[in-house]
Amino acid sequence: MSLSLQPVELTVGAAEAGLRLDAFLASHFADYSRVHLRRIISAGGVKIDGRGGKPAYRLKPGQRVSFVLPEIPRESPSPENIPLEVLYEDEHLAVVNKPPGMVVHPARGHWSGTLASALQFRFGTTLSATGGANRPGIVHRLDRDTSGAILVARNDQTHTALSRQFADRQIKKEYFALVSGRPPRDRDLIDSPIGFHPRVREKMAIRRDDSASRPAQTFYEVLERFDGFASVKALPKTGRTHQIRVHLNHVGLPVLCDRQYSGRRRITRGEIRRDPADELVLLERQALHARRLRFTHPATGQEMEIKAPLPSDIAAVLEELRAYRAG
Repeated sequence: MSLSLQPVELTVGAAEAGLRLDAFLASHFADYSRVHLRRIISAGGVKIDGRGGKPAYRLKPGQRVSFVLPEIPRESPSPENIPLEVLYEDEHLAVVNKPPGMVVHPARGHWSGTLASALQFRFGTTLSATGGANRPGIVHRLDRDTSGAILVARNDQTHTALSRQFADRQIKKEYFALVSGRPPRDRDLIDSPIGFHPRVREKMAIRRDDSASRPAQTFYEVLERFDGFASVKALPKTGRTHQIRVHLNHVGLPVLCDRQYSGRRRITRGEIRRDPADELVLLERQALHARRLRFTHPATGQEMEIKAPLPSDIAAVLEELRAYRAG
C-alpha cells in the first residue's frame, strides 16, 4: 500500500527555541519514531525557512519548518458516533470534556474509539486540517487516562492562532489532582528539566545533565489535606510530556493510581476506609483532571474561561477521603 503525502508547516514558538529539529518534529508527531524522522530530514524532506536542515539543528523562535510527512497506514480517523460532552462551541472553536480512557488521536494499537473519531462524527468537515490528517481540529493533547478540557479548532486560521498562544504560554491550564503523601508545603514551584527516561521508552524523567532535556516548571497548591493523601491544583508553566505527573512524583507526591510513576494501579474503598473486606474499586486510572482553560478567543479577542466538571471516579475518591481520611 502506497503512502499519501501531507504538506505541513509549523512555526517555532518561543518555548521551543533551542530544540533539535528531530525532537521538535517528534513532539508534534508522536506516532513517528525519531529514527524515521531523522531519515526524512536527512533525505531533504524538511525545510527551515526554505532551506534544508540537519536532525541536530537547533531551532530559533519564529522559524518556519515545512516538510512533507508520509501518513501512517490507517492513521486517518473514521467518524464514530461516540458521545461527547461539549463545554463550549461556536463557529471557530470548541472545548470538549475528554473522558478518561480515551486516546486523543489514532496511534499504534488505538485505531478506533479516539477523540479524533468522535470529533469527526460530531463536527464533520468543520475541523482544521493544520495538525494533519489524523488530528482533525486537535490543537493539544491530554494523556489517555487524563480527563478534562481540551481545545478544538474548527478552521485552520483558529488552529494557527491557538497554537501560537500555546507556544507563547498565553493559554493557562489548571489541573486537579489527588496525590499520595503529605505535602511539606502549602504551595511550591517545581523547576526541574524533563527528558526521556534512560531505560523505559514510554516514560519521562527528571534529567538535569541531559542536553536533550527541556526546561519545565509546574506550580502547585494544596487544596485539601487528608491522612496520607491530598488534593492539589497544578498550573503547568510549560507543556512537557507527562510534566505534572513527573514533577509531582519527583517531590514525593505521586498522582494517585498513576501506573507509570506511582506504583499503584487502583484504589479500593476499603483502602480508604481501612476495611480489607471492602474490595470495591473506586479508581483505576491516574487521578488527574484538566479542570480549567483560560485563553483569548482568536476571532473575538474575548478572554475565555472554560471549566470541566470533576469526573465521577475522582469525585468518588474525594468524597471517601473527606469522610474517612480527614487530615
